[in-house]
Amino acid sequence: MAAVPAVPQVTWEYATVPLLVHATKQILDTWGADGWELVQVVVNPNNPEQLVAYFKRALPA
Repeated sequence: MAAVPAVPQVTWEYATVPLLVHATKQILDTWGADGWELVQVVVNPNNPEQLVAYFKRALPA
């Protein structure tokens, strides 16, 4: 029986970033240019008037 090659395991790092209403696109573009993928945007539970972005990116193998 032939051996099945192992699938490499991806390890992620995460970041949370407050989004400023007047600079949302610039903030998202900057993090995206650095290799971060936007996962979700949520309302800050401590300040309902503020949004928080969650990002992830793969760590080097």
